[in-house]
Amino acid sequence: MISGKRLFYKLLIWRLKHISDRQFVIFLSIVCGFISGLVAVFIKNMIYFIENIITLNPNKDGPNYLYVFFPLFGILIVILIKKYLIKQKLSYSIPGILEAISKQNGFISFKNLFAPAILSSITLGFGGSVGMEGPAVNNGAAIGSNTGRWMGLKYKHIILLIACGASGAIAGLFKAPIAGVLFSLEILMIDLSMASLLPLLIASVTGTLTSYFFLGTNVIYLVEHIENFKFADLPFFALLGIFCGLVSVYLSRILLLSDKFFIKIKNSYWKLIAGGTILGGLILIFPSLYGEGYHHINSCLNGKQDFIFNNSFFSGYQHNIIIIIILLFGIILFKAVATSITFSVGGVGGIFGPVLFLGAVSGYLFTSIITYFNISNLPQINFSLAGMTGLLAGVMHAPLTGIFLIAEITNGYNMMVPLIITASISYITVKYFFPYSVDAIQLAEKGELITHDKDKAVLTLMKIDKLIETNFLTVSPDNYLGELVKVIARSERNIFPVVDNENNLLGIVFLNDIRNVVFKQELYGKLIVRDLMFMPSPTVSPDESMEEIAKKFEKTDNYNIPVVNDGKYVGFVSRANVFSEYRKLLKQFSEE
Repeated sequence: MISGKRLFYKLLIWRLKHISDRQFVIFLSIVCGFISGLVAVFIKNMIYFIENIITLNPNKDGPNYLYVFFPLFGILIVILIKKYLIKQKLSYSIPGILEAISKQNGFISFKNLFAPAILSSITLGFGGSVGMEGPAVNNGAAIGSNTGRWMGLKYKHIILLIACGASGAIAGLFKAPIAGVLFSLEILMIDLSMASLLPLLIASVTGTLTSYFFLGTNVIYLVEHIENFKFADLPFFALLGIFCGLVSVYLSRILLLSDKFFIKIKNSYWKLIAGGTILGGLILIFPSLYGEGYHHINSCLNGKQDFIFNNSFFSGYQHNIIIIIILLFGIILFKAVATSITFSVGGVGGIFGPVLFLGAVSGYLFTSIITYFNISNLPQINFSLAGMTGLLAGVMHAPLTGIFLIAEITNGYNMMVPLIITASISYITVKYFFPYSVDAIQLAEKGELITHDKDKAVLTLMKIDKLIETNFLTVSPDNYLGELVKVIARSERNIFPVVDNENNLLGIVFLNDIRNVVFKQELYGKLIVRDLMFMPSPTVSPDESMEEIAKKFEKTDNYNIPVVNDGKYVGFVSRANVFSEYRKLLKQFSEE
């Protein structure tokens, strides 16, 4: 009997002989898309199942005081599962994928295959004000990462499969295959080429079909009627773009400030009590902040305002336009706070869902203000859709994803022009304040974001310990010239490190600098190495990144730079080897 492990290795060997990596990646993209689609189906059903059990409240005219406790209880369950079952620090959303690509050679833990889906379902089902998309994408990326590693693929193919899993998850959640592809191209910054585009398309379509098979033809967001846009409304779509850009800046700043505030509270349970109490209070006052809010988005998309007043203290003011505008402002302001707190105290979710919610509400608020002042009679549905696009473009820095996602999930392709206008202006507005998306900014500030820079990506893959050359013969500072000449005769290099008895680097002797004395035998017993050496500049440390080392070569004319670890001589790194390795990895990193 052949063991399963041995059979697996035999199949891998057969595959390497008969199927090219590119062909195999196309097959694996189907696998990643299918499993990611299943994950999307699981998360959707789990969240709806938990919500339906715990939020049964037939009285929609009054507040549900249990909203104060539900989110705190749900996040407590998540914290306990993390601490006692997972026992490992994991990242559950899009920043974790960017970090895996940027810092971990595409490695995503095996536990990410199930942990984000389960923990996000609990967080959202109990009212955590986050989204399901980030964890679903993280699950999909983990599927791609682990599949690629198990199959022994190269780095570039593992990264492509990570993107396939992410695309399959987005496509499965929204039944939007084009948006799934654009998500990976814009947010994960996967290179656009035919070799990468085909697997992404296949994974996205597979994820979409999987979702259709298990969930039917229904989509998350239902739109009854979209009006054809009028040219007279285009200036208002431009103004909405500015408004969405400002809301995006506000959300991004609140997310960053919340992290800085709650990180000061070291005890996770005190953090939960403080944040959870605030979160529960906000949801009690503004029930629409509960969970992801997809059904509230549907209310916006169909011109209904019931989401503002259901289970609310303000249910008696449904016909007061001033109160409606004030409450919409409050929902926008405090949704950002609720989302930030959910993340900061330990909840698991993504930013994608809250962004769509804020976009829909921003569009609804914008039209309400314009209507109140009798400036124009704008279609609320169209502007809510445009608001969703504007917030995606602003917060996620993904205008194309926003445009095509909204167009696909609503069949609103007749809205393409206003969607493009709103998304573009929102994106330009946000870029003035934030050069990177809220998901990428923390890595970017540390200089560790490589997904947006191929040069940096290749340099990050290079390791200095593999490039250090040690075949340089060392000499003592007290050696005479005659002894140095004997070392020169045995050496294949023209640089000689000068070290003391403890291997501290004191300087180097460069053969070209001593050619005028090296053949003068009368000086062999008079000149000593200490008189011939000089201290090189710069030096490098084994801990330095290859990006820093490449900059040192760029700024100097040196062909070799000594490697020194706490003053101790280690070896040399050469310009030729660095750039030779760079070209080799660039070839591997690029598509064949």
